[in-house]
Amino acid sequence: MRGRFLHGVAPWGLLLWSVLPLVPLLIWSVARGWRYPDILPAEFSVAAWKFALSDASGVLASLGVTAGIALASTLAALVIGLPAARVLGGRTFRGKLLVQTLFLVPVLMPGIAVALGLHGVFLKLGLTNGVAGVVLVHVVPTLPYMIVILAGVFAGYDADHEDQARSLGAAPRQVFWHVTLPAILPGVLAASLFTFLISWGQFLLTLMIGGGRVTTLPLLLFGFATSGRNDLAGAISLIYILPGLIAVIATARYISGRSATVAALGRA
Repeated sequence: MRGRFLHGVAPWGLLLWSVLPLVPLLIWSVARGWRYPDILPAEFSVAAWKFALSDASGVLASLGVTAGIALASTLAALVIGLPAARVLGGRTFRGKLLVQTLFLVPVLMPGIAVALGLHGVFLKLGLTNGVAGVVLVHVVPTLPYMIVILAGVFAGYDADHEDQARSLGAAPRQVFWHVTLPAILPGVLAASLFTFLISWGQFLLTLMIGGGRVTTLPLLLFGFATSGRNDLAGAISLIYILPGLIAVIATARYISGRSATVAALGRA
């Protein structure tokens, strides 16, 4: 009985713990002054939301830039990481541990060290102060997650089904689209979700490589938060988490649902 109770309550408790930090942001976004020791603001207003959603704030424009950069860096990490993950996950070779460690170096190093080191390189290559440079630099912290997750997927992947498809006359492109991709799709979606969210939240790398000319939502949010506009910071914070929340909800049913591998094996 106790085990059933904990099993039923635990998910709701975890959900409450996750949502609880958003409550102050929601209150701040509709507050007109909220001072200690007041439990709730003395006055409420939607002025912060009106400004945040207006063209003057630049929030919607920054939202588009942030989404575009996150999607582009995720796609680039997928293109680079997919073949690397297949080799690391599906094969054994000398120096494999060293290669895996090298891929994880950007995650193990302090963010400021990575930003300062890459800034000099990108400056020499003429990739600073532009969106292209920001997209490329976002690949650095996102690629390790893409490779690690997909390597785990390929570690349990059975390549015999590809051989069967080839023996039946399937071309390499057909094998990938009809056999490989359906089998690894949940892993691809999970890895892409992680890389998208990591790119979405990048601040320091965007500031260093973009030079302040590429205004993403984290940079805009930081500016309002440090200026003492808590109402605007609250409204923009809620807008900021919305795309990530939508991405999680959209991919959850594919990641946690019935594995596409089962469906692929059923068709084989």
